[in-house]
Amino acid sequence: MTNTTLVESLCHLHTNLIEDDIVKIEELSRNLPFMADLNQANVFIDCPTIEGKHAIVVAEAAPTTAKSVYKHPVVGKFAYEAFEPAVFYSLRTGKNMFLNRAITQEGKTVEQSVVPIKGASNRIIGTLIMEKDISEKLQHQDKMKALSKTTETLSEILIGMTENRPIISEVIEEALFFIDPKGKLLYYNPAAINLVSEVCSTDCNVGTDLISYFPCLNPILQNSEDLLVTEVEITNRTFQVKKICLGEKTEGTFIIFRDMTELRQKERELIVKSVAIREIHHRVKNNLQTVASLLRLQMRRGVPEESKVHFVESLNRILSIAHVYEIILSNSSEDDVEVYSLIEKIGNMLVEQPQEDSKAISISYAGPRLTIKSNKAVSVSLIINELIQNCVNHAFQNRSSGNIHVTFYANGLEWNVQVEDDGVGYSESSKPSLGLEVVKMMAEHDLSGHFTIRKTQSGTIAAIGFPMESE
Repeated sequence: MTNTTLVESLCHLHTNLIEDDIVKIEELSRNLPFMADLNQANVFIDCPTIEGKHAIVVAEAAPTTAKSVYKHPVVGKFAYEAFEPAVFYSLRTGKNMFLNRAITQEGKTVEQSVVPIKGASNRIIGTLIMEKDISEKLQHQDKMKALSKTTETLSEILIGMTENRPIISEVIEEALFFIDPKGKLLYYNPAAINLVSEVCSTDCNVGTDLISYFPCLNPILQNSEDLLVTEVEITNRTFQVKKICLGEKTEGTFIIFRDMTELRQKERELIVKSVAIREIHHRVKNNLQTVASLLRLQMRRGVPEESKVHFVESLNRILSIAHVYEIILSNSSEDDVEVYSLIEKIGNMLVEQPQEDSKAISISYAGPRLTIKSNKAVSVSLIINELIQNCVNHAFQNRSSGNIHVTFYANGLEWNVQVEDDGVGYSESSKPSLGLEVVKMMAEHDLSGHFTIRKTQSGTIAAIGFPMESE
């Protein structure tokens, strides 16, 4: 399914737009990639839904010239007024909204501009939205503002402290040193005393050059940056070192050591576990392919004709699961499966198998490049296998050809998979096959979702929906 076809499908399903309006939206959607690259921003088209309370994203484009605001595609998702007030203001009034600050559903602060899209008789049929990520810019501004406000207070606390007035630096776990512009020690907290004792086996003294204790700090102190965070290795231990220069009004620099050794060790252990998990996935895939090879060998050696179909169905189910692990191993993530590739592999495998009656069956796919966790991907692979196999076996009886179309998309907080054919049509009076019973059971119990199948004017549509994983 092309982008314009997806626009048309979403508009027909969720909006009251007439055909001329939909054509205009489709034409505009073709230019979104150019707008996104030119403005280095994400660009969307939102259209009002049938009931008029919400809007739905019917098209989007992420820039190739800048980092995208969103990690996941949002086409097919609903927009709500509480989160998108500028969009609904533009839909109601037909007025532009420029450089409005907004929060995305993924929690990022963006600079948002909204322009209404007008159809016949100047009627508002949608909005064109541009969003630029400014969260990092705001964070940097907040950090600098906070640093400038607290610099003087921190220095006064350190310089004006007395034995009768304990301060925060005395109880924090990080080792804190305060040095003058020449690198001489003016202050250190108890954690700093312990660090010098452990590393250098000596006492910490005011007036001592800090580099004499930690020579590795020399490049850090020579760096012209007022705020610097880095990591250093000292006696087989890893420390995060922060340098905070107080500026001209209160001369001096904070050096803060935080022991990261245990954290880095755990990270290394996770890497080892990740490698082990990938090895397990590899072995599972190989074992499944071995079982499949044994079934093929048995079929070549001969099986009763009435049993052959059951061997083929079992073989296809095994290979469908094997495809899940094959995709996992091809990805950088050890637990995410890209659904489009999974559906494509399974569908091509089933359609390209030799048919006894030599039917010419074609299959097509549509949907964004979305990922799901491997445990759900196994269930989805078996469901897809059964639905497409059901089309191949039953949809095109007494026909020499047929078409199957598989769609995967996000709808709100739900994933949807739809298998459509132009065959003879599903009969509700007929007894459900074992494959459809498997689909219903797995959709409801394994995926906590739902399964529907119905006859249409041109064939049959079978669909499942199941909730997305929480981030």
